[in-house]
Amino acid sequence: MAVALAAVAVVTRTLLLRDADHRINQLLTQETGEFATFVEQGVDPDTGRRFTDPEALLRVFLQRQYSDPDEELLGLVGTGGPGPRVVRQSRDIPSPLPLHRDRPSLDAVAAAPESSGRLDRARGEVRWAKVPIETGGPPSAFVVAFHADRQQAIADEAFRILLAISGVALLLTTGIGWVVAGRILAPVRVVRTTAAELTERDLTQRIPVQGKDDIAALAETFNAMLDRLERAFAGQRQFVDDAGHELRTPITIVRGHLELMGDDPAERAETVRLVTDELDRMSRIVEDLLLLAKAERPDFVRTEPVQLGELTADVFVKARALGDRDWVLDGVADREARLDAQRITQAMVQLAQNAVQHTVPGARIAIGSRSTAGRIELYVADRGPGVQEQDAAVIFERFRRGTARRGARTSGAGLGLAIVRAIAEGHRGGRVELRPTEGGGATFVLVFEE
Repeated sequence: MAVALAAVAVVTRTLLLRDADHRINQLLTQETGEFATFVEQGVDPDTGRRFTDPEALLRVFLQRQYSDPDEELLGLVGTGGPGPRVVRQSRDIPSPLPLHRDRPSLDAVAAAPESSGRLDRARGEVRWAKVPIETGGPPSAFVVAFHADRQQAIADEAFRILLAISGVALLLTTGIGWVVAGRILAPVRVVRTTAAELTERDLTQRIPVQGKDDIAALAETFNAMLDRLERAFAGQRQFVDDAGHELRTPITIVRGHLELMGDDPAERAETVRLVTDELDRMSRIVEDLLLLAKAERPDFVRTEPVQLGELTADVFVKARALGDRDWVLDGVADREARLDAQRITQAMVQLAQNAVQHTVPGARIAIGSRSTAGRIELYVADRGPGVQEQDAAVIFERFRRGTARRGARTSGAGLGLAIVRAIAEGHRGGRVELRPTEGGGATFVLVFEE
């Protein structure tokens, strides 16, 4: 802005000087033209004839002229020799040194062969033009001198005023810009301060969002990023806590049995069996925890068009090998959907495995799929003891088991239903629901909104 304001001042001064130069040229041309016309057509009032005396011609012409305040009209009589006689109007000139008092400059104008020129004097610039008089008598000339110092002073004064105004405007603009920029950048400073205060132990800081501009959008994006980071760190801490909690017991069991193992072969064989069983359980817990950790990744679920009928039939065939139950293919949705067939199969088999664990041999377990208005459902329904009301809200969390486990054949780590929920929620608009089975039991439903 400083460059722009300075450019405006310089251009304005240049235009004023050019305008003054143009007006001076016009004035010199006009005055010399009027004098040339008077020489051709003028009549001596004393004789009624054409002028033959240059001095009389000059005096009559000068008496009839009204010149500009900075304009000086002179007549030079005897320009052929040094010190020509000056004929002029009887008035004061604003210039500190009029041309008729500056004899060296006056002699230079009289002796100059040109009809116009410029005098660069210490007391100010003078622009002049002259017309030789050829009416007889001594060599003479009419001179128009314009003192340009006042015109230049006006341009310089305007330049200084513009610079002063520009300086004040620049200061005001700088102050206003500083305040406005400070208010605009205040949320950015809050973002920087908040980011500096964030640690792995404290991710609760949030930026207050005000307005609906780009800065507010930046604050919302930053808060969303903090939400994701907080969830990621919480998931990491939960993973470490869960792994430590669940692995501590089998490690203690393995260590205790190994420390107490004797030399009896039967006892050693039993200890190896127990240790191997605990190690297998530890391995399964680790694999399940890793699977849940991968559930946070964007490529955990890879959807593609699948036929629900074929998917449901494949799950039914695989689930029949899980136990001696009355397996029923309850219903099949004959349509196409975008799902991850492998993950859905994994979730459905896990639900079927849970149903086997909570039912007795020969109990009815139904597997099916259906399509309703705007959504798809795949379900596993059993006729077991069902899920108590206080357990329904927690059984999908990690390492949470229901209190009623009648008929369970194995002891899991409480990660199966958490994996099912992660697979369901990995699909867009997906979730898992627990519903009561008509006649008793529990029905687990994978629901996918379209």
